[in-house]
Amino acid sequence: MNDSTQRAEAGFSYSRPFFQELVEQALAHAKKIGATDAGAEASEGCGLSVSVRKGELETVERNRDKSLGVTVYSGKRRGNASTSDFSAEAIRQTVQAAFDIARFTAEDPAAGLPDAQDMATEHRDLDLFHPWAIDSEGAAKLALECEAAAFATDKRITNSEGAGVSAQQSHFFTGHTTGFRGGYASSRHSISVAPIAGKGSQMQRDAWYSSMRHPDEMASPQAVGRYAAERALSRLKSRKIATTECPVLFESPLAAGLLGGFVQAVSGGALYRRSTFLLDSLGKRVFPKHIDLLEDPFVPRGKGSSPFDEEGVKVAARTVVDAGRVEGYFLSTYSARKLGMRSTGNAGGSHNLVLRSRQTKPGDDLKAMLHKLGTGLFVIELMGQGVNYVTGDYSRGASGFWVENGEIAFPVEEITIAGNLKDMFQGITAVGADAYNYGAKTVGSILVNRMKLAGS
Repeated sequence: MNDSTQRAEAGFSYSRPFFQELVEQALAHAKKIGATDAGAEASEGCGLSVSVRKGELETVERNRDKSLGVTVYSGKRRGNASTSDFSAEAIRQTVQAAFDIARFTAEDPAAGLPDAQDMATEHRDLDLFHPWAIDSEGAAKLALECEAAAFATDKRITNSEGAGVSAQQSHFFTGHTTGFRGGYASSRHSISVAPIAGKGSQMQRDAWYSSMRHPDEMASPQAVGRYAAERALSRLKSRKIATTECPVLFESPLAAGLLGGFVQAVSGGALYRRSTFLLDSLGKRVFPKHIDLLEDPFVPRGKGSSPFDEEGVKVAARTVVDAGRVEGYFLSTYSARKLGMRSTGNAGGSHNLVLRSRQTKPGDDLKAMLHKLGTGLFVIELMGQGVNYVTGDYSRGASGFWVENGEIAFPVEEITIAGNLKDMFQGITAVGADAYNYGAKTVGSILVNRMKLAGS
């Protein structure tokens, strides 16, 4: 199969060898005009997004973008520029622009390409690229089926904010003057719906989606629609509750958000700026002894998988939290240098995190977790951005269910839950076996021993 046929089948306009040639041109020109070092990345993305609402097609969007980004170093000065024009003259101008920026930028001792010993030499194929050969009619059909399934679940599903199908793919090639070269293609597809239950002032909405690298691994449109509808229906006749203190069970997708809070707090930028409540936490116990956090960049088809990080630094499977103790941070080359440490291969973010409890049993599903909660709040939606990562203070609008003696009593809304992430992490008493993959994070529902609830 020739190169143009492969490109056409994949839906791309450019080939990997073409991108490599662009990168080589940029690096060669950077050296020619006097740059100490340089890095360049050529990339292309394309996709289709279709949305429907109440049985009618609403939007069909096709996206296609391309870019060449160049980073140039003049000693300890750094400059960056990019272009969407792949002509030889545009590449020269972009490199020159980056070099001019570098020359007039203040020196930064931490600036520079990654150290040679940190660069990835093995580039595993992680099976990340599965283009979806679907056209706008096919995508609209799936979205309509998803929404129709939601409406068919119960006559109390009276409205919809719509359903959508998205098929996205991209590829890139990157290189440094130090010798690193690498690139790969990846894909991400999704289907989603947001039904509304009830009428008038009693209406409740909820939503659900399925997202995978391979379209065949997504949940069926019917399953997504039914589950979204059931979620909306379960919230009908919500009420307020009195202000109190009680245990709180975070549904697994929200538990992934709590895990995201930990990642942000022990990431390089927050650490070297000293703007985190988990400063100097390496080697310290931040979670209870039964909690472990693992990172694995090499999961086939994983949403957080990558053979190297955004800087070309090697990645590795590791234990980030062991028996509650922080064993590692999330560092890029720059943040690691600012901290006097080594990159952890996390430029661009974390890779396939799994938080688990050593006490979790296979039968600890949601029903079992509600039993462990006993009497308290089961949260299924959070609103607002009330998290202060400098102090750890946490305050979010919430809705969910009041639970009594391990059984859901009634849905609740218009409440605020508050605490401090430091105390919340230490107060994790159980993690469910109902593990849910949310982007690059996988975690079951999380039970926190005590939080403040502000109600009526």
